[in-house]
Amino acid sequence: MQGVRCLVIGAGGFIGSNLCELLVQMGAKVSGYGRSIRIGESLNSEVTWYQGHLSDRAMLRTAIVNQDIVFHLAGETIPEKSNGDVNSDFLTNTSSTISVLEECRMNGIRKIVFASSGGTVYGVSEHTPISEYSSTNPISAYGISKIVAEKYLELYRYQWGLDYHVLRIANPYGPFQSPFRRQGVVANMMYNAIIGKPIELWGTGNVVRDFVYVEDVTRAFCDAALYEGTFRVMNVGSGHGRTIMSVLDDIGLLNGVTPITVIRRESQKADVPVNVLDISLIGQEFGWHPMQDWMGGLQITADWMQSVIAPVRR
Repeated sequence: MQGVRCLVIGAGGFIGSNLCELLVQMGAKVSGYGRSIRIGESLNSEVTWYQGHLSDRAMLRTAIVNQDIVFHLAGETIPEKSNGDVNSDFLTNTSSTISVLEECRMNGIRKIVFASSGGTVYGVSEHTPISEYSSTNPISAYGISKIVAEKYLELYRYQWGLDYHVLRIANPYGPFQSPFRRQGVVANMMYNAIIGKPIELWGTGNVVRDFVYVEDVTRAFCDAALYEGTFRVMNVGSGHGRTIMSVLDDIGLLNGVTPITVIRRESQKADVPVNVLDISLIGQEFGWHPMQDWMGGLQITADWMQSVIAPVRR
């Protein structure tokens, strides 16, 4: 990546800020695009920042021109809320992705790497772990918008030769993940455990999720940018499932809070019961595998949150 001009769309967010950091370390010339940088998140001083909404085509064009690789990580909604306003989800996510693709096409971008959602695009799967060849039957508008974006990426490759790669990411966690959004169960639980607040538990806590540390995710993005093989869609996860209740127990154990006070809420319709990704393809093609162990990743996340987020007491 030495000297490669990279634009990270969604650089002010959780994965985006971590990706910018890694790209700078690898010697890339990095630019970031986004509406804002959230609390507790930061960008390396070597990153050129473009502030704007994805609907601002003029600013988007300014950021994209003269880039080599574009990483598209921006999303305007979350799975939980997307079904409440399907029309808005379509307009904000799908149309904005088409805007990004149009600007990439017109400005001769070498490759676009897109952050899809391994946690939502498959829906309720009959088999686990879930491979890239499994059916995609999302039960949230958010998941549908990701699949639609993947289809448009293939259209732009077929019609105009725009190269792309899709990473279907499981449930990422780690430093720079805000606990104040309704997305990111580890961050939310960790924050509440640290400041001594009760933790909301949706449903029984027996739903199973695949958690992957954010630095492992950003390594996969860099690998995808340089990949020249034939596969264009790959899962990124740990390959192991954990119940939400076991995550709660591990966080409580780590912070010396046992038992943790829980507020139970009704389960959400957009939640699939089990989601564990098959990561054999990305291992085969990239030699990629998760390097951060679960409890170690939780400890790093807790240390970061103690020093950066918890003092805010928000």
